[in-house]
Amino acid sequence: MADRTELEERFERLATALAGRPGVTLPGETAGRGFGADALRVSGAIFAMLSRGRLVVKLPRARVAELIEAGTGLPFDAGKGRPMKEWVAARDADDGTWLSLAEEALAYVGR
Repeated sequence: MADRTELEERFERLATALAGRPGVTLPGETAGRGFGADALRVSGAIFAMLSRGRLVVKLPRARVAELIEAGTGLPFDAGKGRPMKEWVAARDADDGTWLSLAEEALAYVGR
């Protein structure tokens, strides 16, 4: 896994790529702390964030299960001891894969 600074830079690149899309709010543009404070949002709803060194995106349950089964994703647990069914953490992947997953999440959450 890449070091923290590199991951933060990758997430910044992702945010920059999605900036200007209708309804998208970048990290730091909204008040708040805790879960999703540094997340990408669409119309106020979180669709992607960096958590524990991984890109985490919100997708339909069936798609999350598909990504986990394929080995592309890992179950995401927000620290409560159980996976969140509509959230998946991306395994180590390149910027293109991060962008693809984030765009998929944006389309899902922003519908």
